[in-house]
Amino acid sequence: MSTFDLRDWSSCQLDLVEQALEKWVSVDATTDLDHHAPADLMESMRYAVLDGGKRLRPLLVMAAFEAVCSGLVADYLPEEERIDETARRGAPDPFLKGEKPTEAALRAACAVELIHAYSLVHDDMPCMDNDVLRRGKPTVHVKFGQASALLAGDALQALAFELLTPDSATLAPARQANLCRLLARAAGCAGMAGGQAIDLASVGLKLTELQLSEMHRLKTGALLQASVMMGAACGDTTLQVGQALQDYGAAIGLAFQVVDDILDVTADSATLGKTAGKDADQNKPTYVSLLGLARAGAYAQELLAQAQAALRRSALSDTRALHGLANMVVNRSN
Repeated sequence: MSTFDLRDWSSCQLDLVEQALEKWVSVDATTDLDHHAPADLMESMRYAVLDGGKRLRPLLVMAAFEAVCSGLVADYLPEEERIDETARRGAPDPFLKGEKPTEAALRAACAVELIHAYSLVHDDMPCMDNDVLRRGKPTVHVKFGQASALLAGDALQALAFELLTPDSATLAPARQANLCRLLARAAGCAGMAGGQAIDLASVGLKLTELQLSEMHRLKTGALLQASVMMGAACGDTTLQVGQALQDYGAAIGLAFQVVDDILDVTADSATLGKTAGKDADQNKPTYVSLLGLARAGAYAQELLAQAQAALRRSALSDTRALHGLANMVVNRSN
């Protein structure tokens, strides 16, 4: 196995994602989605999505997609070469005629980022967390006003599902339905929205570790886990692989929030790109307030070990990108 450089790999993937977001969230309304949205609305949508953020969720989609394809047919080959490769391996081709697996994964990557962006727009509003800084710049409601921010978030959410249901044969209908189901479940009342509701109701309360983990499993973890599963769903998986990737996604989803809680205490606003110390100011329960700084850090490392163990259980031949992203989640500085 050749040497793997996460930075180089991420740079290549992010170039693809940024180009696709630039195309599909377009002020000029010249995309293949045939939008004719008001220019002001599209401007606020683009402000919310482009030029900022770690893009962790799209990277997880692409990494999981590559991992499942590494054990199947190389999707980057032209169709006729994939057929030959399939025959050589004696394995079924998981892609229907006309499907474009790489574009499918790219659409899934952008869709999950649009859902994430919409959630941040709404989360920052005065009725929620009332924050003024996001990704190192003024939040959408500060820049464009509350009504525009609300509509921008709504439109980004709708656009995410539009990306997953193209008119062309890029994605087979069954694959479209599965991707939409995964994303809707992660974003809805049993996922991100439900976790946010618990978060708002928990201000000033002292939660148990079980209650805190359940809140963050929904609010933060569900969409990260769905990113992994959507990437896998753009290829083909066995039950064993699917369960292992689900466990991996759950572990890094919770680890991300543990580290977020730590950084809220230890980093400054300039480094984070958002307001530091906000959780303590709002009297919100966090892993640091519950466990202490040292124990929270140790727990993040435990979750990293769980994620790595899950990847070993998957028995996939190339999980280097997923391993690298798990390490990045836990050992990041912002």
